[in-house]
Amino acid sequence: MRYAIFLRGVNVGGIKVPSADLKALLGGLGLQDVKTYVASGNVTCDADLGSAEVKSAVEKALSERFSYDAKVLVFAHDELAAIVKGYPFEDDAEHHRYAVLCDSAATATELSGAAVGDMEKVAADGRTLYWRCPKGSTLDTPFSKFSSAKRFRELTTTRNLNTVEKML
Repeated sequence: MRYAIFLRGVNVGGIKVPSADLKALLGGLGLQDVKTYVASGNVTCDADLGSAEVKSAVEKALSERFSYDAKVLVFAHDELAAIVKGYPFEDDAEHHRYAVLCDSAATATELSGAAVGDMEKVAADGRTLYWRCPKGSTLDTPFSKFSSAKRFRELTTTRNLNTVEKML
């Protein structure tokens, strides 16, 4: 099975996970055809394991190797393709397209209830929360402030849809 693995909170806040080390570590777990994208914890690989087993093995290995409480989100390749295809908003040069990847549909639904500004949009679909916001204001929007609450930190990770597309 082909998977996409998204590491939460790496290469920020002092947690350094170099892509070459990440690739070697995952290969050592028996994952095959490991590829990394944009040095921010984006990986694709093949595995003979289920997604829950991949998640558990990767979190344990990362925690041991890099001395932090690793959290990852794992999506099957077909789920990743559906995330890209499912983006519900118009696409233009003035806005970012984001996918907030969540641990569960319940988390995505909770995030979709955030009060958002006039210039941004959110919509939940399964374990994904789609977010559209003006370029240059990503960290200052009402949704950004809501979604950065401590209760969401270990449950979500946000990726620009351009990065997700490259992983297909």
